[in-house]
Amino acid sequence: MNQTAAPRILFLADAGPEVGGGHVMRCLTLARALTERGAECAFVESRAAAPILRRFGWPAQTLLAMADARDLDALIASAEDFAGRLQVDAIVIDHYGVDVRQERRLRVDGRRLTVIDDLADRHHACDLLVDPGYGRRREHYGALVAGECATMVGPSHALVRPEFAAARQRAMGRRAKHGPVRRALIALGLTDVGGVTDRVVTALSDELGDVRLDIVLGSDAPSLPALREAALTDRRLHLWVDTPEMASLMADADIAIGAGGSSVWERATVGLPSATVILAENQREMIDLMAGAGFTFAIDATQPEFEDRLRECWRALVDDQTLRWSLAERTAELCDGQGAERVAERIMGLIPKS
Repeated sequence: MNQTAAPRILFLADAGPEVGGGHVMRCLTLARALTERGAECAFVESRAAAPILRRFGWPAQTLLAMADARDLDALIASAEDFAGRLQVDAIVIDHYGVDVRQERRLRVDGRRLTVIDDLADRHHACDLLVDPGYGRRREHYGALVAGECATMVGPSHALVRPEFAAARQRAMGRRAKHGPVRRALIALGLTDVGGVTDRVVTALSDELGDVRLDIVLGSDAPSLPALREAALTDRRLHLWVDTPEMASLMADADIAIGAGGSSVWERATVGLPSATVILAENQREMIDLMAGAGFTFAIDATQPEFEDRLRECWRALVDDQTLRWSLAERTAELCDGQGAERVAERIMGLIPKS
């Protein structure tokens, strides 16, 4: 085990064109909260995760380990190697592909293991299970984790960057003025799965009126070339590529069309009334549940009526100020943006004091 005063914590997070960058982003948020509490954090860096870590400024001086694994077996092997050589005290896994056998390989030599999950569909061998999903309860994991495993479930444990909590009061103050819709945010993930961002902007082009669209994409997004060309002739379209300003954009927006991943909790923290686009099957259950409870609109990108449903939800958000305020108040109650601090405290508490 690590004999230094500072706990060492290693992260293993999934990323790629299909899963997007949300796993890495929420691990970055947790790593920063742990660093503020005196931990030294490192990432096992896969080819897909590397650009996200660079883009969002993970400080190089605290990177204890680097790897370029192209497949899960190699990634696990890299994690084992780094964990042994660096004498880490804890490992955090945020990867749907890692199974209980691989978790057991990493949870040795007294290391504490935290798993971030939002599927509740497989067994885990961990000390702490974190699932921020709406409607999630401890009993969902009753048969999937050992009895001594601690759980932190529900949106109060969502790993939201601190700038969203910092923008919360300003954002809610703006919304309480009940003004008309002037700005809308389109943010469907940095990887822009299937070019969905261009589909959304195109479908809404005749609905915008004077509303400004702030459109967030990654530099490799398939929609970027077409939207750059469209923005040359349409002054309502404002592109934000690899922006670090998401908290300000969400706080300043009146409504949003957003992705169904972890950004749901960023929007909730600032009370942003939204329609949520389901981009992956594993998002469907929670987003449908939230829509049924009146926290958002759900729009399925795989359905043939996607564009019609999108325009219907847009009109409802633009035309109904009472609805916007109700959505703002209710979603803000779900998540206060302090989840990373809560989870970091629990992880630090798991590590024996030297």
